[in-house]
Amino acid sequence: MRDFMAEKKGMFLKSFVLFSMISTFACAVEIANATQAVDTAGKQRMYTQRMLKDYAMIGMGNTYGKPEEDLQKTIGAFEDHLAALLKYTKKAETKKSLQTVQTLWVPIRQILSEKPSKEKVETLQKDLDQLLKASNEATILFSKDSGKRSGEIVNIAGRQRMLSQRMASLYMLKVWGVDDPKFRKKLGDAMKLFGTSLKTLESSPLTTKEIALLLKKVQRSFKYFEMMNQSNTTKFIPTLIYKKSDDMLKDMNKATQLYVANETK
Repeated sequence: MRDFMAEKKGMFLKSFVLFSMISTFACAVEIANATQAVDTAGKQRMYTQRMLKDYAMIGMGNTYGKPEEDLQKTIGAFEDHLAALLKYTKKAETKKSLQTVQTLWVPIRQILSEKPSKEKVETLQKDLDQLLKASNEATILFSKDSGKRSGEIVNIAGRQRMLSQRMASLYMLKVWGVDDPKFRKKLGDAMKLFGTSLKTLESSPLTTKEIALLLKKVQRSFKYFEMMNQSNTTKFIPTLIYKKSDDMLKDMNKATQLYVANETK
């Protein structure tokens, strides 16, 4: 009984310390306006899937892209951004949404601090999907709060960053040998949303020539995922998936930043 109580006390202290770290974290990210808030909140969605991708790469023993180092950076960035968003928002509904994200993050942070294993990854994937959903809800609230026509476009462009990592993380889990009966549906849904969102951005009046060039690069990278989806996933090496997803992420991040910058001119 004493051992059980000691274990529970230890878990409580870990959670308390983590909450304290998030709430008192000295923000390296400074949010100056509503459009930047949408961009920052949108990155949180991407981080949920990038962490899963890195976790799977580490689990496979694949060091391409330095996934162990990247995972730690992503964890730090997620916590930094969460603290910045909590500091920025004054609306009760939005703050409550971020507090849900904060609560969901605690057990995920614990799993990510442990050695990756197939026994834990199913729970991690489910928890990260919940965190993704909560992060998306927070982003939508920030988008509505902005009251600007660019808010929705920044939301869509930012979501593409997440989808690039989601498609890659699903592939990584498949290559690792993690059996997910909903793999095809999850991948199909992500690819469909990515494709339709790309068309929305291409036809937007807010898309400049510079952004259009970036979107064309993204389209070329996306074709690799389309080809992979039509073949046996295990034939494709993880390094190719990792590289193309990172190319898409970098280009979509640049595009998103340009949408934000054009709004503030």
